[in-house]
Amino acid sequence: MHTLRFGVNYTPRHGWFHSWHDFDPARARADLDQMAGLGLDHVRVFHLWPLLQPNRTLVRNAAVDQLAHLVDLAGEAGLDVMVDGVQGHLSSFDFYPEWTRSWHHRNVFTDPEAIEAQATLLHTLGRALTGRPNLIGLQLGNELNNLVEHNPVTADEVDHYLDTLLAAARDGLGAGGGLVTHSAYDAAWYGDDHPFTPEASARKGDLTTVHPWVFSGDCARRYGPRSPQVRHLAEYGTELAKAYATDPARPVWVQETGAPEPHIPAADAPEFARATVQNAAECAGLWGVTWWCSHDVDRSLADFPELEYTLGLFDSSGHPKPIAEALAETIADLRRTPRPTPPRDTALILDCTPGTRSASGPGGAYFEAWMRMRTQGVRPAVVLAARAEDAQYLATRGIKQVVRPS
Repeated sequence: MHTLRFGVNYTPRHGWFHSWHDFDPARARADLDQMAGLGLDHVRVFHLWPLLQPNRTLVRNAAVDQLAHLVDLAGEAGLDVMVDGVQGHLSSFDFYPEWTRSWHHRNVFTDPEAIEAQATLLHTLGRALTGRPNLIGLQLGNELNNLVEHNPVTADEVDHYLDTLLAAARDGLGAGGGLVTHSAYDAAWYGDDHPFTPEASARKGDLTTVHPWVFSGDCARRYGPRSPQVRHLAEYGTELAKAYATDPARPVWVQETGAPEPHIPAADAPEFARATVQNAAECAGLWGVTWWCSHDVDRSLADFPELEYTLGLFDSSGHPKPIAEALAETIADLRRTPRPTPPRDTALILDCTPGTRSASGPGGAYFEAWMRMRTQGVRPAVVLAARAEDAQYLATRGIKQVVRPS
């Protein structure tokens, strides 16, 4: 039986990710000790692409060493680490090296030399990090599909990009060096004709990552912060991801979920965290849940969307918030008494095209049909229409009945 993993996405308390400009190991260790104190077992960490690779043919050894040092500090605190390579996008800001911009503009998804440079970076990071016992693996970057607005790309070009970078990361880590993955924000699942597809998320890399945010499709405002639609959103995202996988046993990682104000008022955040984790834990094949994020952004830093200032488990002074206590209690309870995850024997058929993918997102007809079943006590799986009559596939997933949305 797989032991569920519970962790947090690390946002440094002092200086946010700008702290990489003057990395302070003592401050990082203090942050990591706080996270470990909640009973978490891992962190996901992010360096900044312009600092790692300021020139297309230069990966800075000093920046790579900083990242490796952080991984080692996490290990000393008892935390495993997932490293994201190309940032890319973080909390409403995009970070591009200058060699991709202005007079040197290159489409980061389609320019062959830009792809080669990113592959070199990931291979270099893999070589530098491999062999560390607390390394979970290497991810291409954080929600790279946030960059498509300024880097037009087709689905086929995305597939080539992902395949190239995944191969480079895997080669850098070497056999048995850890997981190799990629991530995308919810447009990959819900966005009509979005070039990062559900198939790419569910079939490329070693497992599927999902980032079920309550502001996607205006979910929390549409249904209410205490609604079943909000509290079962991570569970739904996990089941949706499983439907697109060709391997029924492929794990799914709820890699980002959080309680952004005002979508989730502070008073509702502890119960939201409990319900989100408990409901997701009822999904067979769940790898784990990683909360966003560790620390609030300090309000001395300007120009963040309001919700970014309130997403932490700890406030910007380093004090644990009620949501941190609720999350720690929920995790401890699940570890003491692991819940069984029996197969979902009833599946709801999803029949959509790339151009009608929004039907499966908040506000969509399929999403609402699934949620109606869930509130009626059914634990529905999701099955694509193309597999709805595949008896062997259904049996492998434990599905005995398929129904169409009504």
